[in-house]
Amino acid sequence: MGEQPAPTGEDSRLWTAGLRHPTLLCGLTMERSALYERIDARVDEMVAAGAVEEVERADAAGASRTARSALGFDELLARDPEAMKRRTRNYAKRQLSWLRRLTHVEEVDLTTGSARDAAEYIAHILAARPGSAA
Repeated sequence: MGEQPAPTGEDSRLWTAGLRHPTLLCGLTMERSALYERIDARVDEMVAAGAVEEVERADAAGASRTARSALGFDELLARDPEAMKRRTRNYAKRQLSWLRRLTHVEEVDLTTGSARDAAEYIAHILAARPGSAA
């Protein structure tokens, strides 16, 4: 089950700067090798915590088509976490490509920072905007 491609042409108008209200659009990014390491570690954690067995129970209980389309469902059902890692890395790569095509996005790099660092950075940007209440 493949993911839907990013909208193009007329379908992508929602994300154009001209149609957005004054908004701060932030994109969380990470250096690719660090991102892939985190993906691999997260899949390993999920498998260790029983994700394979959870997927098998969902399958036996008649999981919906929507549940079955979840990233990793088929791979874990096949007991192939390496395939889940590959598919997730490919999905992340497509997300980053899509993000780079958007205009006026404030990229927030989380390669070395924490979620708290990102939140503080975004709050700082918002506070510095004209008309900010801060």
